[in-house]
Amino acid sequence: MEGKNQYQEGHLFVAAVRVLEHRHGAPPALDQIAEMLKFSSEQTGWISRRLHQAGIIKLVESAFGDRWGIEDHLKLEELPRETESSQLDEALKQFKAEKNKIALKVESIKEQQAKKQKDLFSEIEKKLKKNLAKKSP
Repeated sequence: MEGKNQYQEGHLFVAAVRVLEHRHGAPPALDQIAEMLKFSSEQTGWISRRLHQAGIIKLVESAFGDRWGIEDHLKLEELPRETESSQLDEALKQFKAEKNKIALKVESIKEQQAKKQKDLFSEIEKKLKKNLAKKSP
């Protein structure tokens, strides 16, 4: 499915439904569509839910399991034609951005702590020199 967009996937799915319906004389099950398209059942389910929400295909419930039919094939033309990045890619980008923010914050805190420590040592050194100066006469 790599490199395919929603438009292409939608046309493939609808074509598979039509061919399988012609072959078997009944609306196909999701596993039959997945087998024909050589897609995983998860991927096929994801595509079917998206097409069902768009009103392109319809779910036909029967005693022998859920079957899929075509509701309005003209709505396929409304699907986006550009390839979309996957949700995983988007989540990964967001995770990396958050990780970079955290790394910058940690670095900032480390710098502040180093400055505080340096100032503290400087203050202690001044007090020690002052005490030594008082005691040495």
